Amino acid sequence: MLVLSRKLNQAIMIGDDVRIVVVAVDRDTVKLGIEAPRTIPVHRSEVYEEIQRTNRAAAGEPQPPASENARIADLGKGRRPPPQKS
Repeated sequence: MLVLSRKLNQAIMIGDDVRIVVVAVDRDTVKLGIEAPRTIPVHRSEVYEEIQRTNRAAAGEPQPPASENARIADLGKGRRPPPQKS
């Protein structure tokens, strides 16, 4: 994972087409503006995960265990996931 520091109104570029700008910072919340072509879907991670679950269910694929979903959610919150049991 690449970690960058940005100040208010500073941006990062992803490829040539996606620009992410720090729009506001308030305590523990950062608002980001995302400029991307309409052909590139942009979702919050929890919305994206729900779309993926719905698509897998519609295709009849097995769902990942709930513990895996919790582990993925923890990654998005900056916490380390619990160690995998073998």
